[in-house]
Amino acid sequence: MEDNARPMTSQSPDLAKATTGQVATSSWLSPRTISEGLSGHSNSFGVIRLVLASSVIFSHAFPLGGWGEDPLLLRSKGQENIGGIAVLGFFAISGYLIAKSGLGSDPLQFIWRRILRIFPAFWAALVVAAFVVGPIAWLMVGRPLGTYFSFSSAGPFNYVISNADLTIRAYGVYDIFASTTPYGEIGGAVFNGSIWTLFYEWSSYLIILVLVIFGVLKRAPFLVLVLTAFYFLANVARLVAPGSTGQLLPLLEDRYQITLPLIFLYGACLAVYSRRVTLDWRLAAFAAVIAFGTLWKGGLTVLGYPAIAYLVIWLAASLPKSFHWIGSKNDYSYGIYVYGFLVAQFTAFLGWYHWGYVPWVLATLVITVGMAWLSWHGIEKRALSLKDVGPGRGLRIWYDRVRALGRPKPVPEPVSMAE
Repeated sequence: MEDNARPMTSQSPDLAKATTGQVATSSWLSPRTISEGLSGHSNSFGVIRLVLASSVIFSHAFPLGGWGEDPLLLRSKGQENIGGIAVLGFFAISGYLIAKSGLGSDPLQFIWRRILRIFPAFWAALVVAAFVVGPIAWLMVGRPLGTYFSFSSAGPFNYVISNADLTIRAYGVYDIFASTTPYGEIGGAVFNGSIWTLFYEWSSYLIILVLVIFGVLKRAPFLVLVLTAFYFLANVARLVAPGSTGQLLPLLEDRYQITLPLIFLYGACLAVYSRRVTLDWRLAAFAAVIAFGTLWKGGLTVLGYPAIAYLVIWLAASLPKSFHWIGSKNDYSYGIYVYGFLVAQFTAFLGWYHWGYVPWVLATLVITVGMAWLSWHGIEKRALSLKDVGPGRGLRIWYDRVRALGRPKPVPEPVSMAE
């Protein structure tokens, strides 16, 4: 997940003021560039991310409550469910904001800020699952607490340690939820079925890190287009000849190592060419038609992805200003995402799904927002306050300090004492 900073431009103060004034007085119907539409701190990324994170909860509620698959999965010919579309929106927004962050930072600053944004809250979610939710569920089925805390491969310590690098190797602890929830009958013991996407987001961050190291974003932005084209062709090859991409590059055997970085890179392309790409309601309408059309008829990953990327960026710039305050200071979307599935599983374990889909999901959402509030104010916000500390100060400062350590200290001149 991207940090809470708004995308900034490199315009001079006078030009920025002029641009802001022009945007304020112009109609949303008037074409303007992405750079103009998203200059400064006025945008609707916050509310869009909250809607996307909440959509994942509504989507997962179908299988978690025993109502089968998300209906959109069938209507889209098996391409995506509602949660999957939300994840695509997240990746497109993240691609835009992370590329903008890369334009304004050196490699050390960039990776430090990405670590602070994604890992502390993720680790906390693992600990809450393994050492709060797990023991409560363990006790509620009548098992002694002393048998819970073990270092076995199915135990809580392994759950935290094996998943700590974002590669999800253990989805549950022991057999908790396996026979006590509707989802357990089909998915087994699963605590959190949402966090697997974070590995692919981190992989996408590393792509941008490489581009930052080599100065591509600033000096050769066309290479971002070339890289995006490579992923596009890999995706086409995956569809035309399944397994071919894995033979070319083993890393690309995993379809998500192609599709999720692809839509992330579409967002990055819009970032590096934000002064050239126009925000136009007609393009947005066309993008919406393409996105929905490919979702219903097929071809989502080929034609629908760029349409989704443009559409979410256009919405961020074009929604009414009354939405701009939502998420501008407190971004709860990451917390909602990492706790939504866990809360839904636990409330299903409590039997709340018997209330019916809507009441149960709304109750789950309320609790999840509470967890997200705690996550943001207790962990995420505090972690982000360190973004300019230590490695966040940048390579130049640390390089100068290392050089200074190697220099001989000047010998002070002898002081003569008058008799």
